[in-house]
Formats: sequence, structure tokens, C-alpha cells
Amino acid sequence: MMNKALIMVLGLSLTPSVGASGFVAGSQPDRRPAQAPYVQFDAKSPAWYAQALQGVTQPFSPSLGFLEYQGAWYTPFTRPGMTGRYDMRRWHH
Repeated sequence: MMNKALIMVLGLSLTPSVGASGFVAGSQPDRRPAQAPYVQFDAKSPAWYAQALQGVTQPFSPSLGFLEYQGAWYTPFTRPGMTGRYDMRRWHH
């Protein structure tokens, strides 16, 4: 009898509330919700470029052109990595 009551309480607590507002992310993965925020403009400051190019010497390789189109996405290229002999860009010195 105790198990039945426990199951009923758990079942009620997991039931979605009626009239909930907003949207559930991923419920329609083929469409972007109309009210979803988006980045309209991404201005990179000289400080951002200085951090992104830390430890890279000039002339810069053309392969670094991706930085122009990076946008506001996360990239590990602009963050310190491993220490010791693997710290080729000297982030940790």
C-alpha cells in the first residue's frame, strides 16, 4: 500500500502543469522558435584579438582566417590549454 501511495505522489509531481507558458527547447529541432534570442552583431575588440593570438608570431598563417568568422561561439583556441611542455603559446608563463 505504501509503494502505491509513493508512486502516485511521484507521478503527480512529474506531470507537467496545465497552462505552462514558453517553449521547450528541442521539441521541434527542425525549426528555430520565433522568440529565441540571436546575436545581431559581434564586434571583436583589439583585446579579443590579442587574447586569440597570444603566443602566435607574425606573419600570421592564412589558416587563422577563421578568427574573422568565429562569431560569439565558444572556441578552445582563445583559452589557455595544457601546461608544461604542451604550453606552446606560453599562456601559463
